Amino acid sequence: MKASLPQREPATLKRWQQIELYQKIRNISAGRPKFILHDGPPYANGDLHLGHAVNKILKDFIIKSRSVAGFDAPYVPGWDCHGLPIEHKVETMIGKAGDKVDYETFRNECRKYAYKQIERQKKGFIRMGVFGSWDKPYLTMDYQTEADIIRALGRIAASGHLQKGYKPVYWSVVGGSALAEAEVEYHDKVSTQLDVAYPALDRKAVFDKFKVDEAADAAIVIWTTTPWTLPASLALSVGGDITYVLVRTDHGLLIVAKELAESFKSRIGDGPFDVLAECQGQALEGLKFKHPFYNREIPVLLGDHVTLDAGTGIVHTAPDHGMEDFAVCNKYGIETINPLNDNGTYRDNVELFAGEHVYKVDDHIVEVLQQNGVLLSVGKLTHSYAHCWRTKTPLIYRATPQWFISMDKAGLKQQAMDAIKQIRWVPAWGQNRIEAMVEQSPDWCISRQRTWGVPIAFFVHKNTGELHPETSRLIEDVAQRVEKEGINAWWKIEPQELLGAEADQYEKVTDTLDVWFDSGVTHDAVLRKREELGQFPADIYLEGSDQHRGWFQSSLKTSIAMNGVAPYKQVLTHGFTIDEKGYKMSKSLGNGIEPQEVMDTLGADILRLWIAATDYSGDMTASQEILKRTADSYRRIRNTSRFLLSNLEGFEPAKDLVSDKDLLSLDRWILRRTAKLQREIQKSYENYQFLHVYQKVHNFCVLELGGFYLDIIKDRQYTMPSESVGRRSCQTAMYHIIEAMVRWICPILSFTAEEIWTYIPGERSESIFLETYYEPILDFSEDPDMDEAYWQNIIDVKAAVNKVIEAARNDGKVGGNLQAVVHLYCDDQFAADLGKLGEEFRFVTMTSEAHIHPLTEAPADAVSTDIDGLKISIHASSHAKCVRCYHHREDVGQHTDHPEVCGRCVENIDGAGEIRRYA
Repeated sequence: MKASLPQREPATLKRWQQIELYQKIRNISAGRPKFILHDGPPYANGDLHLGHAVNKILKDFIIKSRSVAGFDAPYVPGWDCHGLPIEHKVETMIGKAGDKVDYETFRNECRKYAYKQIERQKKGFIRMGVFGSWDKPYLTMDYQTEADIIRALGRIAASGHLQKGYKPVYWSVVGGSALAEAEVEYHDKVSTQLDVAYPALDRKAVFDKFKVDEAADAAIVIWTTTPWTLPASLALSVGGDITYVLVRTDHGLLIVAKELAESFKSRIGDGPFDVLAECQGQALEGLKFKHPFYNREIPVLLGDHVTLDAGTGIVHTAPDHGMEDFAVCNKYGIETINPLNDNGTYRDNVELFAGEHVYKVDDHIVEVLQQNGVLLSVGKLTHSYAHCWRTKTPLIYRATPQWFISMDKAGLKQQAMDAIKQIRWVPAWGQNRIEAMVEQSPDWCISRQRTWGVPIAFFVHKNTGELHPETSRLIEDVAQRVEKEGINAWWKIEPQELLGAEADQYEKVTDTLDVWFDSGVTHDAVLRKREELGQFPADIYLEGSDQHRGWFQSSLKTSIAMNGVAPYKQVLTHGFTIDEKGYKMSKSLGNGIEPQEVMDTLGADILRLWIAATDYSGDMTASQEILKRTADSYRRIRNTSRFLLSNLEGFEPAKDLVSDKDLLSLDRWILRRTAKLQREIQKSYENYQFLHVYQKVHNFCVLELGGFYLDIIKDRQYTMPSESVGRRSCQTAMYHIIEAMVRWICPILSFTAEEIWTYIPGERSESIFLETYYEPILDFSEDPDMDEAYWQNIIDVKAAVNKVIEAARNDGKVGGNLQAVVHLYCDDQFAADLGKLGEEFRFVTMTSEAHIHPLTEAPADAVSTDIDGLKISIHASSHAKCVRCYHHREDVGQHTDHPEVCGRCVENIDGAGEIRRYA
């Protein structure tokens, strides 16, 4: 017999062994129904965080639980490789592309850096025990994948969902590129807030609207938290149904919204504030005012976007710097003026502020407003503001020519909303979250002004801006070149090569694709192209909850645009990792827990068990104390397995298994309980309820096994003849239990399960991961006289007896269970049920004697229990202790050959052995 299972988790399988094992699993699974789990982000960043561990290990739970359930569960891990993070990192290493290094060299260095980071991450994921095609992951920078991303762009263009537009988009002045909604997050920002007066160019026209006769100067007032946008102010927007008032102040006659007049008054300080008249906003349309520091005429427009949430009810309108501003100005024929460079500085033609940066210009603008006598108030405001989720820097809105996937042009938004309802969202709130996001989703800006990215491989007409009429053919020509040379091929192509005589009429697009487009089309570039996957749509996409705005959404939009259906049947979302105080883990806060540290000190299975034991649907709390408690739970499961294995010493399943009809009642009960639990665990795995799996397995080890069954069978295991039916019966039960349990835990405690597998007696396959659920556990019958309800009653009685004995031990009346004689007093039916066990009842209570009496005979000192109609009394046995079984029995010393042994043990030593029927 092999040695007993050691205390600690084994060393990790070597990388080549894990990959080889996964390939064997795939080979034997080829004929099974497929269950495809499609991978998504993270970016190629070699730093491995706890969030990465959560993501990959949850995927591994699904892969392995589907495999043990009899499915072919292929998993191709992947990385998004292009984009800003890598480009910025390489810039710090070799300089900016086009400045210190040529563009092709820069892209090649980005590729090398990404490969290096991928290898670092891959090593960590394999150490976690995650199974997948690690020898052949998908990378969005693979030449074939880059080519297929370009093909996907061509298909979306052909489907009519693509358009080029000049409109405001989120712009990163740090990255020098447009961003999509998916790349925006909101953080608090302290901004300068201003109330600014726009003087009236025609006072009489203003007073006519308010039906007053005044000779004083008049102005309309705006409130802004973005002073840097004032140089681009081209109009004023009011709400047509909003009531505006004309008030007399120390600053002259001012126009503000009636509902906001009091809050405006509080900002400009003490002084007269007399309301002279009021009128509706629609009456103000067309009035002309003067820009606060330029010689620029500013008209009043009617805008639906004007609200009364804050400010003055008048919105200074800069079509370059706001989507609503752009829309209302477009309606009135007011065009943009493009005042900013890509890096956030004002162009040379911007009067007063040329060359200044939008982040730093506020003080200068305040100074200019004061000099012009139009600054009514200035202060600071902390508010939620759009930031780039990668650089963590504030964003601006900037109107630029960009490529968009239209949400409304060809009905993409409605198709997406319809598709969402057909998908299973885990947890269910994911559906509401993505529905809200898609419903409010503007056109998706997919163009970026970057160097390291898949090109938007279009030729557009120099005069009309239209795509070449043979775009589909040209896309395929470009894709074939990219397959051989990568994305550098696009920038090497001269238009004449593909367009011939038309080349002078067209120009190449130099923008790159949003990286969310890269990952968004992996349903086509990877899912449909990888032989081991070969199934569309995927059974499940799994990522963090932030991906409702990212990968889940970009995949949904592109798939519907290309195929008319969603790319996934199910979407599972997990939360973020936070510390015990509720703070998101980060390097800057110093509260992070490195996965490698956990694996080095506690083992990978502790990390995996923590994830299983945590509700992933919300934020997941981790700390050293929580991991320590997880290690304690792990030891309970491991030690239970060790007990089962160590007590299978000398057991050979081929010859020693006891048949169902010959099993003792207690053994048949535990096997029925195990079978029931297996069905529950299978259901929990199917519903991705890994917390339930952990709880069920842990409770089984603590309660049914550790707290009841294993305690009782120790006497049989250690005192009966090795070949006796009683001993082989409990060994049969333990054998079936460990066979079943090792399969339950293998998706979660992978290393431990693999190790357990090598210690189970009998012929077996090379690995637990080549197995499916243990079907023989389902074959055992129920004893009609001692069914599950009966044994649950016995469990309750045993617990009640233990409680009374523990109290007696504390009082010094007995030294332990086997020194005790227990008397139970109960009604006739209760007594009849307990009496079914006969003499074996004492083995269940683990006492030397157990007697059952009518409830009416209960003495005064009998202890009432939590069970109705049951009282118990305890006293110490007066008999000698058997040195072999430790029971105190009357017949100890009555056998000359064994003077210190009880009669039962003598029979087990020299005779045919005792007979057990029940326990």
